[in-house]
Amino acid sequence: MAPQTARRTQPFRIIAQDPAVRDSNDRILTATVDIPLELLLPGPWGHRVQVIDFDSASNLFYLPAHYDTANDGHVVDPYATTDPDALVASRRFHAQNVYAIVMRILARFEQALGRRVSWAGDSHQLKLVPHAFADANAFYSRLDEALLLGYFPAHDGQGTVYTCLSHDVVAHETTHALLDGLRSRFIRPSSPDQAAFHEGFADIVALLSVFSLPGVVRAVLTRQAHQRGEAGNLVSVDDVAPPVLKQSALLGLADEMGWELQATRGEALRRSVALEPSPEYYLTSPQFLPAHRRGEILVAAVMNAFIHVWSDRLGRLGPDLGRQLDLDRVVEEGENAADYLLTMVVRALDYMPPLHIEFCDYLSALITADVEIRPDDSRYRFREHLRESFEAYGIKPARGTTVATRESRSQTSVPSTDDRDQATEQQQDREEARQPSEPGAWSPADALPLSYDRTHFEPMTRDPDEVFRFIWENRQVLGLDGGVCDEAFSKVLSVRPCLRIAPDGFVLKETVAEFYQVVRLRADELENCGIKKPDDMPPGTIVPLYGGGTLIFSEYGRLKYYVHNSLDNPERQERRIADLWRYSALPERDGQQADFALTHRLRAMDVESERDPQEEW
Repeated sequence: MAPQTARRTQPFRIIAQDPAVRDSNDRILTATVDIPLELLLPGPWGHRVQVIDFDSASNLFYLPAHYDTANDGHVVDPYATTDPDALVASRRFHAQNVYAIVMRILARFEQALGRRVSWAGDSHQLKLVPHAFADANAFYSRLDEALLLGYFPAHDGQGTVYTCLSHDVVAHETTHALLDGLRSRFIRPSSPDQAAFHEGFADIVALLSVFSLPGVVRAVLTRQAHQRGEAGNLVSVDDVAPPVLKQSALLGLADEMGWELQATRGEALRRSVALEPSPEYYLTSPQFLPAHRRGEILVAAVMNAFIHVWSDRLGRLGPDLGRQLDLDRVVEEGENAADYLLTMVVRALDYMPPLHIEFCDYLSALITADVEIRPDDSRYRFREHLRESFEAYGIKPARGTTVATRESRSQTSVPSTDDRDQATEQQQDREEARQPSEPGAWSPADALPLSYDRTHFEPMTRDPDEVFRFIWENRQVLGLDGGVCDEAFSKVLSVRPCLRIAPDGFVLKETVAEFYQVVRLRADELENCGIKKPDDMPPGTIVPLYGGGTLIFSEYGRLKYYVHNSLDNPERQERRIADLWRYSALPERDGQQADFALTHRLRAMDVESERDPQEEW
């Protein structure tokens, strides 16, 4: 008898989107998902998350759910065959729903990044509170190390709306927590794009992760076909045209919550993909300064690229008689394209600077991360579609950030003609070597004259002190010397070895390290750095200048990419200071960070306006 293979995953049933999304038989759409198998204590309480069902509105603590274990080691799902309507009424199922969705999103991040992902803070476990308060809100709290999910009465007084039953809401908040663990300084006040990135990125992950839920794409498309009087395993070309897809349940966030909050736009809480392309949104409109509204631009750019890729793939199938397509192929193409893009958008986080990010940085990170693992983009042409989609919203890739070498900056003596010719040829060789592998990607760092003599390869893959020594030994080449940089405090924030697997089985080993620098100046000293202070800022105001970079090393310990926002970048520092002063985020306060509770409440209630945006840092 052959030995049994140890199980590595555990099936759990969840609400596929939320109770407002129904199948063709008008039943609540559910799905069974595989999540990492683990020892579960009552809660559920595992090695990464703990469900704590405390209701602050009623001051009640509900007993945690217990789970039985089968002979083969998997946990028995007590709700595997329960009627969907009964799931909505079961508090213990609510706990399971939140647990399973969070663990699924966590596993998807770790798969894309090729390593374990930690939560922010000191705990290994994130607390999940499915009935935290009686309010139409849900948010991630770094202070509480928790996702806090609210509930509120339906507008007709019949029943209760639970945010813990919305896959979109739970996935969105989980992404906030994961992003905070990966890039801790993204939560701090900076540019409008940085605050918007947290919101937009969380929406993108929520939307794309829905497509890989078993049966969801099929159920939504089948329901649309039945509404049009069609049946069988065929779907009309009209049902998968880009304008129709943009209005489907697949591409709207939190349908039930949006339906209940009548003040919001449309039936879904947000339908960013329907935002018409226009550079005016991004460049000039005050309406798109608040974090959620500005984040919709990022969502629209990414999801419109997805729709065009999916549409292109369906076009290659060739419409059959009666302008109909095989439903199985339509679903397969949508799921595969979404899975490809989800991996791409998560993996790009490793190729971003650690602070002061703008949407252009993310676009370059997307392109570079994908080039590294999948040089051949001919199947989906996602990089091409993303460049076009971002540009339609006024966003172009960031310029390559590899710094000029010390030799190319200046010459202390006048060289001879032969020396000048030789130096010119060498500089041209270096510049050619630094050209991005394709338009929009970061410039490679392999042409920089870096010193590796006094650092050691193996510790560089895991030791912040060893990486700091590399930075210190190469501070001139990395552009971290001179001017205000000489007065800065520097710190390596993280060193993360990664093992990424390409679709063709190619293994890419990298180490990602991030560092930051800070120096604090009086406002009247900013002009010495080429920075103009806001006119109404008192001269004695203490203004912190931050800079930092991401170092991506190859498996041989050589620097591949150096993505940084320098302290010595007057243009970007001036924009940042102006934004922070406008939002009253200067002078800096201890523990200052984005208030997700306030941001989400204001967005849900739609209180911002073009003239008076209400979201705050």
